[in-house]
Amino acid sequence: MLQFNQKIILGDQSVYSEVTLTLEQRVKARLRVTLDNGEDAGFFVERGSVLRDGDCLQAESGEIVVIRPAKESVSTVYVDDLLALSRACYHLGNRHVALQINKEFVRYQHDHVLDEMLVGLGLHPVSEMAPFEPEPGAYGDHGHASAHSHEKGHSHAK
Repeated sequence: MLQFNQKIILGDQSVYSEVTLTLEQRVKARLRVTLDNGEDAGFFVERGSVLRDGDCLQAESGEIVVIRPAKESVSTVYVDDLLALSRACYHLGNRHVALQINKEFVRYQHDHVLDEMLVGLGLHPVSEMAPFEPEPGAYGDHGHASAHSHEKGHSHAK
């Protein structure tokens, strides 16, 4: 079984396969997967990292696999009004919901309670199957490990 343990930036190398994973799978540090070519493989990545669309992992033996997000159950609010988009993001963010934000939509993992809240705001969530690539967050993974943590008793006050 191939073991992929190094995140790389793809250059001139050839790609061995792709792998299509849900968000839940893309946040795990240790994962057994079936590559899109049908081969079994193991992923061993740094804890706390998130594999994103287009990320590449290299196996110990040199093979390279490209990460692709799987379609999963999401709610999407399509809008052409930036104030409405901002309001949706504010209310969802206030509930600490992971969001994928685009200039034309906001997307979150499907939750009928959140859908009803947004309907109450005059928006129209659509339940669909689509790739989910949420924002990493202010202290989240931006392609590297965060050096900042909020430990008990930690404060930004001077």
